[in-house]
Amino acid sequence: MYTTLKAVTSKAEELNYTVGAFNAHNLEMLPDMIRAAKEQGSPIIIQTSIDTAKYIGHENFVAVCQSMATKEMVDVVLHLDHARNFDDIKEAIDKGYTSVMYDGSHLPLKENIMKTRAVVEYAHAHGVSVEGELGTIGGTEEGIHVDENDKVFTDPKDAVEFVKATGVDALAIAIGTNHGQYKSKTNVNIPLLKEIDAAVDTPLVIHGGTGVNEQDIHELINNGIRKFNVGTELLVAWTKTAKETFEETKETKSLRHNIIPCNQAVKEVVKHKISIFMNKEDRIFMSREKQAVGVK
Repeated sequence: MYTTLKAVTSKAEELNYTVGAFNAHNLEMLPDMIRAAKEQGSPIIIQTSIDTAKYIGHENFVAVCQSMATKEMVDVVLHLDHARNFDDIKEAIDKGYTSVMYDGSHLPLKENIMKTRAVVEYAHAHGVSVEGELGTIGGTEEGIHVDENDKVFTDPKDAVEFVKATGVDALAIAIGTNHGQYKSKTNVNIPLLKEIDAAVDTPLVIHGGTGVNEQDIHELINNGIRKFNVGTELLVAWTKTAKETFEETKETKSLRHNIIPCNQAVKEVVKHKISIFMNKEDRIFMSREKQAVGVK
């Protein structure tokens, strides 16, 4: 089903897992990303930047996601990531995206609330989910760079006020992650996450997921993370494979022979991440606990 962020995160909350949100950097990798989710029995959130959406065409992303969601019988959300301009958000909604993110993290709290609330009003009127953001995440995302010294962690009290005033369907929080980080891993602030999760009922979102230690993911899930962004890892896998295939191929060989291995590399990353995101070991344990006490 072609669906919304709110729908898939609600189910994730009920069953205690997180939904992988994977950045599509070109149209070629998109089908294998969705097939990976089907094979893992998981919903998937396909994310695009504004520039990628304009490069490929919003309608083309929508058409592929809609058709494959139906054909493959998998829940697919199409999400616009890190938008700061209302016109960009409106265009995505009007052309069929089912989820958008308004990134007002660079603004004072009150201004962030006001502008996010305006997005929520328009999006909800069109059946579209909204993700907001509080705090600043390090690294570089689509030309926006935040130095390590300029990072601001999310304040739990601000999170309560923000969620109540805006009505967002998901909240991206800053607990130590960085965009674009893949050569090293970050130390996420688990105690802060627990504070935020205890303070708000809204599904929480991790950005810069490539830089998170996989050993930490289960604890993040168990403390309210319901959307987990992965972008850089896909880009690295696709590009590394492309360098190998294009280096070895003859100029007259069909391009698909070079591109298919790149898409397969992305598919394997998505499958691997989803296997962790589904939190299956924890869910099996919870099921056994319920059986032990006679709970169905």
